[in-house]
Amino acid sequence: MLYPILAILGGLIVLVWSADRFVNGAAATAKNFGMSPLLIGLTIVSFGTSAPEMLVSFMASINDSGSLAVGNAIGSNIANIALVLGITAMIAPMPVKSGVIKKEIPLLVGITLLAGYCLWDLTLSLSDGIILFVGLIVCLYLFAKYQQEEEGSDDEEIPELTTSKAIFWLLIGLALLIASSRLLVWGAVEIATIMGVSELIIGLTIVAIGTSLPELAATVASALKKQHDIALGNIVGSNIFNLGAVMAIPGLVSPISIEADAFSRDYMAMLAVTILLVAFCLWQRPARISRIEGGLLTAAYAGYLYLLYTVAS
Repeated sequence: MLYPILAILGGLIVLVWSADRFVNGAAATAKNFGMSPLLIGLTIVSFGTSAPEMLVSFMASINDSGSLAVGNAIGSNIANIALVLGITAMIAPMPVKSGVIKKEIPLLVGITLLAGYCLWDLTLSLSDGIILFVGLIVCLYLFAKYQQEEEGSDDEEIPELTTSKAIFWLLIGLALLIASSRLLVWGAVEIATIMGVSELIIGLTIVAIGTSLPELAATVASALKKQHDIALGNIVGSNIFNLGAVMAIPGLVSPISIEADAFSRDYMAMLAVTILLVAFCLWQRPARISRIEGGLLTAAYAGYLYLLYTVAS
């Protein structure tokens, strides 16, 4: 029991510390290369925090467990919006720029609907994988195009770092962010197992939340530093990567059939929280995600976990 407890404490400390360094490095890198904080949140930060899901998806696919990869992508997207964004908004309410509502969020809605089209027949074929991956490429192209149209952001607090130091903290922070989250999840699973908690509950709670720890740490750290563009860009970008890359991998590697519940329950839950995010961004001016809305998102995630538990038990 001692080692798992130490793993949790050590993982949590390193997670918080590395998230701070990672966000500083990301923001400074964006500034030094003339990139907007939103673009680096949508690309570098979101790719980095989605890297564990991509690895899990690839390993699951080559081991003929493609359904795990699909569940991983859908579950991560639900957690990113309902849990990560919900908790972040409760800690630090997030303003949403009109450009994000008009450009980036519609791309998220579009690729979410595209994923629904691919899963509609309860199979994920090679052509579906290609469609999703092409969708990701189109999104990345449009991100770069929107960057050229953006005027410089002047309301973000960007740390002053040299380019080499910024890239160093970006890479080191990301590596420690992923490693510490894995360490924390291992410790939590070990303790839960020792205490007799079932694998189902462990999978639905500790592991599900654990795979979103990099996003959670990076997003909260960004919001607290008033890097709201990086925070929101991380969520939008991570979800797009999860659908365009993580979910595409099984189709590209080993086409699969999926369970009906994966579409009727889990995909629809993902679509619902995505639409809820859009509604929160549209129903007030200036657009922002408040503490109350963050609480509603977090409650929605708790309700989803409870639904999974009641269905499985």
